[in-house]
Amino acid sequence: MALDPETETEVRRRQRSRAIVTALLLGAFVVLVYAISIAKMLK
Repeated sequence: MALDPETETEVRRRQRSRAIVTALLLGAFVVLVYAISIAKMLK
């Protein structure tokens, strides 16, 4: 199924923004786990 160029551009834009949000959430989770680990070591 071929999409017209405008629709394809919109789909790509949504995929990119979703990927960026997912990457940011994953990064925040990693930082949170790292911070908790450091805090536990300092106790």
